[in-house]
Amino acid sequence: MADSSFDIVSKVDRQEVDNALNQAAKEISQRYDFRGVGASIAWSGERIEIKANAEERAKAVLDIFQTKLVKRGISLKALDSGEPQASGKEYRLYSTIKEGISTDDAKKVAKLIRDEGPKGVKAQVQGDELRVSSKSRDALQEVQRLVREKDFDFAVQFVNYR
Repeated sequence: MADSSFDIVSKVDRQEVDNALNQAAKEISQRYDFRGVGASIAWSGERIEIKANAEERAKAVLDIFQTKLVKRGISLKALDSGEPQASGKEYRLYSTIKEGISTDDAKKVAKLIRDEGPKGVKAQVQGDELRVSSKSRDALQEVQRLVREKDFDFAVQFVNYR
């Protein structure tokens, strides 16, 4: 019998992020406490730009956006946000969406699987994902449980389970 396998990836559905951003923008435009403060959230190239007239307002807009992301099932580990910076009379805050597992992070996960995972499980780095294979499907499920329990600083999903 051939080996069973699955891939560990860190991907984000861009459409869901876009929907969360649009919902946050709509809520900001309708909320009374954001009237007349110049608060906005929008895409600026590949990153998300938040503008407001005060640092606290910019952080409040970020909080609304994070709430919308969580409601849409996107891990906040995929959101990389900076600090609000003064730009003239307004504050700007930039955030990016992290995708893919870096080589160093993939090596950490592979080491965890080798050290603490069941015997006979192989993990190999393939680009920005990690392929885990074994003869036993139970061993693969044990690896998934192990990776979920370990708190990495990036979001993980399991795909291509065969």
